[in-house]
Amino acid sequence: MHIFAIMIQPIHKLFSQLEPALLEQIEKQGSIKEIPAGEILMRTGQYVKSTMLVLEGMIKIFRENEDGNEFLMYYLQPGEACAITMVCASKMEASKVMAKTMENTTVLMLPIQLMDEWMSKYKSWYYFVLETYRNRFEELLVLIDQVAFRNMDERLMFYLQRHAAINNSNSIQLSHQQIADELNSSREVISRLLKKMEQRNIVSLHRNAIELKEDFAPTK
Repeated sequence: MHIFAIMIQPIHKLFSQLEPALLEQIEKQGSIKEIPAGEILMRTGQYVKSTMLVLEGMIKIFRENEDGNEFLMYYLQPGEACAITMVCASKMEASKVMAKTMENTTVLMLPIQLMDEWMSKYKSWYYFVLETYRNRFEELLVLIDQVAFRNMDERLMFYLQRHAAINNSNSIQLSHQQIADELNSSREVISRLLKKMEQRNIVSLHRNAIELKEDFAPTK
């Protein structure tokens, strides 16, 4: 059986808010793409020719400076769309961010020429796009608050809880260097703060993994 036929049911389940006629168009016009973990999907300065809906896996959206330092913006999970690709695609502008798969990921690619047509033709798509913008904007506001008003130890705690909530697991499978990269800090600073958190019984440290104690885990 063709992979698209296999993915039809998850598409209907993940995007159940979209009207049946639109889902039929998505099935006709969209193309499924399977991407391995660690692959760059979008680079700064790249022109976007399609927007994407996430079906499986996770995508990291981040900024990168000239030295290759990263600044995490947000993650995309199944049932979500990339607001930035929607904006860049509709305005035919180059991307100002990077996108990378954090694990094996499946996305549904939609041609940009359909975006304006669907906005006027399907009310559910119009509201879906607005909700996508709103969710990303709220995430970025929280991130700005963290950077502007919080110390690094508070930012680290927020990061760990956010990562645990996204993956629905208190075990965070990341190295100290990976966390430092995403928080735009140094490995030495992150290791020192994690050690203090371990002493306070907030986390348990393991090789390339951090276990967030139940009392400090995000509410499920």
